[in-house]
Amino acid sequence: MCGRYASARKKQELLEEFRVELDGEPGKELRPDFNVAPTKEVYAVLSRVPKGEERAVRQLRVVKWGLVPSWAKDPSIGSRMINARVETVAEKPSYRKAFAQRRCLLPADGYFEWYKFDEKRKQPYFIHPADGGVMAMAGLYEFWRDRNKPDDDPTAWLVTCTVITTTAKDKLGRIHDRMPMLIERERWSEWLDPELTATDDAQALLVPASPDRLEAYPVSTAVNSVRNNGPELVERIEPDDDKAIV
Repeated sequence: MCGRYASARKKQELLEEFRVELDGEPGKELRPDFNVAPTKEVYAVLSRVPKGEERAVRQLRVVKWGLVPSWAKDPSIGSRMINARVETVAEKPSYRKAFAQRRCLLPADGYFEWYKFDEKRKQPYFIHPADGGVMAMAGLYEFWRDRNKPDDDPTAWLVTCTVITTTAKDKLGRIHDRMPMLIERERWSEWLDPELTATDDAQALLVPASPDRLEAYPVSTAVNSVRNNGPELVERIEPDDDKAIV
């Protein structure tokens, strides 16, 4: 699964990197986060048709990590829906509508996984693009309406997201058997296109990244606690010899 990641780039950098046409949150900028955890606010790149417009516009929005289906009675369900498996995302009731109509990209500098030596020992690894570029994780987003709030309440709508995951192979699979599904730049436009609603066409865009594109190295166990945050969490450490697996 993908349960932690780093997203420390400034909003302006993301606006330029993803060729965003509309800043959906013009007065809001998230702080650099080196320990993004479920239920936190994160950036999402998506395409929607703004009111009064005729075409979809690529925009950057702030959403909450942990998808809450529109039919959910309680938004707390989102804490258990941070990942959607690529093998079942098109069929599961919680995700299938969003997969057809509300796909997004979740920018990240890299993600964390824990290699389990035994019941007591786990070594965290930071996995990121070898070239230092930004990762575009495949995601879905959804709208949830709080029926207990009036229409004019700006908090009446909750926008949430989930990360699509796939099987990790080769050296990454030695650390953990799952990883985020990445969308390469040449497929961004198709993936975000709200008019692409055919499940087969959307699934064809989900091609696992080459293991050679990503680099993994051990990091401090300080990342284990969501209370810790800072660039030191993604710094390489020298593990004990018996913990060096990649």
